[in-house]
Amino acid sequence: MAETAPTPTTDQARRDFAGTMLGILNGSALGLMVSIGHRTGLFDVLAGLPPSTSDEIAVAASLNERYVREWLAALVVGRIVEFDPSARRYSLPPAHAASLTRVSGPANLATMLQYVAVLGSVEDDLVRAFRDGGGVPYGRYRRFHEVLTEDTNQRVVPFLFRRVLPLVPDLVDRLARGIDVLDLGCGSGRVVALMATEFPNSRFTGFDCSTEAIESAQAQASKLSNARFEVRDASSLGITEAFDLVMTFDAIHDQRDPLLVLRQLYEALRPGGWHLMEEIPGSSSLEKNLDGPISPLLYTMSCMHCMPVSLADGGAGLGTMWGQEMALEYLQEAGFPSTTVTRVVNNYFVSQRPA
Repeated sequence: MAETAPTPTTDQARRDFAGTMLGILNGSALGLMVSIGHRTGLFDVLAGLPPSTSDEIAVAASLNERYVREWLAALVVGRIVEFDPSARRYSLPPAHAASLTRVSGPANLATMLQYVAVLGSVEDDLVRAFRDGGGVPYGRYRRFHEVLTEDTNQRVVPFLFRRVLPLVPDLVDRLARGIDVLDLGCGSGRVVALMATEFPNSRFTGFDCSTEAIESAQAQASKLSNARFEVRDASSLGITEAFDLVMTFDAIHDQRDPLLVLRQLYEALRPGGWHLMEEIPGSSSLEKNLDGPISPLLYTMSCMHCMPVSLADGGAGLGTMWGQEMALEYLQEAGFPSTTVTRVVNNYFVSQRPA
């Protein structure tokens, strides 16, 4: 029986999707090149130079010219870097530099592109988990702590004093007078160090499960008498009414038992104390995230990091996109009677333990 000729509509759909796939293929390759450009400082160097040759760029960046030249070629055909073939000079348009350089702060998307290589490094582990179940331990992710620290410094720190802390009523004044603060999942301790410096009358504690992170935090805050750090499992805090403020920055959904952790944080607060929780914005319903500007990235990070890390610890594996609705349900189940949600890059959930 002769095959039925594809209809024009089907042909067009195939061509369109093939174009989509080519875009994904090229975009994935460029993502690695952007990550390398960020890590080597090439974007920052290019932004500060007039149109320059590959030799001049390599010298300015203290890098090998042959590698720089090939990297530039990828960025030129990717329409990221501009090239004058007659003068053999390269330049980074200011409009592109705004999304690729460190001076751009939170607008610097090159920081996020580092996750492509970091997540790719555990692909073999993840394929095994797809076949056999289980998860991928946190320690298998090379550079994840380093990239996450840089991401946090870019996403949270610029807004901390001006927009985030004022979300909790009267918090800034109380910090100035002196209260006890816990940062659970503190990472390298940048937020704690900044707050301890700004509010010397308050006392700050940072807990994290990563020994590497806590060592970095201790080194950073070595001269601060009002900050301390400890390697601690969030699932077994066993602390009662010790803190006036508990902060969690993008940390709850990764836990083995997020609801148990939230309940322990509730117990760790004194009556009238506040919980300030940052989480990725999104809905618990997949269909409501279809038009999110970085939804594909967030679900990929969930599948390749947040979910398997939790599952490796025998956890719930909620994933990055557990969503606002589920977060609010968990907070209420943990004991917090009400919560307000405010968007400052990510979502901030503010809850109070009744006095």
